[in-house]
Amino acid sequence: MSLLNVGARALLANQVALQTAGHNIANVNTPGYSRQTVVLQTVQGQFTGGGYIGQGVDVQTILRNQSELLTRQSAAAGSTQAADIVRSERLRQLQEVFSGGTAGLGAAINDMMNAFTDVVSAPTDITARTVVLTRIDETAARMRTASDRLNELQYTVTEQLQSSVTAINALAKQMAGINEQIARANGNGQSPNDLLDQRDQIIRDINQYVQTTQIPADDGTVGLFVAGSQPLVLGTTASSLSIDDATQFPASGQIKLFFNRPGAPPVEMDENVLGGGSVSGLLRFNNNDLTEGRNLLGRMAMAIGMTMNDQQNLGLTLDGLPGKDLFALPASMPGYTNGAGVGTVSFTGPTQFAASDYEIRFTTGTAGQVVRLSDGKSTPFTSAANLATLQIDGLNFNLTTPGNPGERMLFKPFSTAANNIQALVYSPRDLAVANPINAAMGTANGGTMQLGGLKATGLPNPPGLVLPANANPAALPPILGGVQLQFTAGPPTTYDVLDRGTAPPTVLAAAQPYTSGAPISINGWEIKLQGTPKTGDTVVIGNALDPQFGDAYTRNAGNGSALMSLRDVKMFDESTLSDGYASAIAQVGTRTQSALFAAEMSTTIATNLERDRTAVSGVNLDEEAARLIQYQQAYQASSKMIQIAQNIFDSLLQGMGR
Repeated sequence: MSLLNVGARALLANQVALQTAGHNIANVNTPGYSRQTVVLQTVQGQFTGGGYIGQGVDVQTILRNQSELLTRQSAAAGSTQAADIVRSERLRQLQEVFSGGTAGLGAAINDMMNAFTDVVSAPTDITARTVVLTRIDETAARMRTASDRLNELQYTVTEQLQSSVTAINALAKQMAGINEQIARANGNGQSPNDLLDQRDQIIRDINQYVQTTQIPADDGTVGLFVAGSQPLVLGTTASSLSIDDATQFPASGQIKLFFNRPGAPPVEMDENVLGGGSVSGLLRFNNNDLTEGRNLLGRMAMAIGMTMNDQQNLGLTLDGLPGKDLFALPASMPGYTNGAGVGTVSFTGPTQFAASDYEIRFTTGTAGQVVRLSDGKSTPFTSAANLATLQIDGLNFNLTTPGNPGERMLFKPFSTAANNIQALVYSPRDLAVANPINAAMGTANGGTMQLGGLKATGLPNPPGLVLPANANPAALPPILGGVQLQFTAGPPTTYDVLDRGTAPPTVLAAAQPYTSGAPISINGWEIKLQGTPKTGDTVVIGNALDPQFGDAYTRNAGNGSALMSLRDVKMFDESTLSDGYASAIAQVGTRTQSALFAAEMSTTIATNLERDRTAVSGVNLDEEAARLIQYQQAYQASSKMIQIAQNIFDSLLQGMGR
């Protein structure tokens, strides 16, 4: 009987080995499957006077071939890869919004500014004026289109985040269920290999969405934590995640991931502590990359629109009326907070705008600081009244209700500025091309002085020019008389500023220094004179509608030249208006290339770690085929052993029956 028992045990052991090899082969393409190996042990021998006689073999366990370290490293690397890839993909879409070529926004801006050339050459040409207005309307339309594409991009990101959170919650429930099955199976003293594989695969799947930390428990279950400390799965209990507006700044467009535990308020998690996963990458894109794209576009819309509106307002139309705004722009933007503070931000200095969001952080009482979020630069203020007097990057912050100490208020001045921008002037006669002022050289001048340029600026007088209290530094010359510059030959050469509206003319400023070619700015206009004057030479600057000038303003294109010259004004981080869009393309392109490099790097790392993991856990078909032959031969030999034992037993029975 002992030989028969040895053969039977060997037959069963090799059958299990064959079944395990077949199981490996069947699951060669199953995601997350770990190769299994039969572990055999010798049955304790039976003691006899002649020594211990072996009693065959038993199956000790089915070993799951896997490395805990490599499994965790591979999951973490895959999580980082998922975050980098999804962010780089979204940044490529953002880069497409800031595209170049003839269909891009930059081409529309350049065409708009270049169109003023024909108007300057022929101020009364209605066709040339119509072309300018058409270019203005096209620029506004392309800005709106770009803004719509950014809105669509944000919508798809939000939808992807919602679907990702739904998938995470479903996977967390599955893992909790498998944890329960594993805890029950561990009671029999053997490892449930297939359940462990399923759980590891679920963990890898969750890590594709959000990076997790795994902590094993004594009962065989694994706790899954996100953001370092929030238990997504704890034993057989699964919590849930959700996507919603940032708690501190509701309705601001900032999106956050929330941890929801039954009976407890949601916990907001910063994307910077989430680690990897597509959710982290999407949140980073939405709250940082997309915000910068919106700010770049919005700043461009506001800066170009405001500077052109301001210059248009300084000119005269063909009908002799002051120019009206070319673009419809927001006057202010609200602040976002969940506290007591209420405030707005308004726009005052278009050439100083920074493509950034801002935070007001209240410290003590109504004091605090304004922080530019793009680089962390802060500007302190002592009260709401003090804040209203500060101009920060061309912006004015006005608090209707100051916040309480410790509160924060978010301002997004440029986020939606391009949403509804549109052209406001449609009649070519309403394009304010003419200067509101005119200049005439004295008929008795004896020097070489000539008129080099004249334009309205609307700017206050320079620091060196002090006018009497009764002079209005923001007013154009009066209808009658005008302002006279009267020169005295040097050295040094100087001039007096006379008000010809009085009799005799009143001296507004005396002995001002004169430099050939240097601009002379007075009362919101600027004149450039070339050459050397003689004593007594004069220049009269008057309102273009003064009867002494007749209808000369209709043939004047001084304000058109000023509008065209705006393309060379530095207003985008030392870039000119005409180069501003190229600068925006470069900034978005730099982010995109950096993200692509990060994605390539993390993909390489994740691929290498997964290869190392599968080298331990993966199924090798050649190896399994060789083992099949080995186990088959052992199985056949075991069968032969049973057959021999049966023959011996039969012979024994026959011998005893005689």
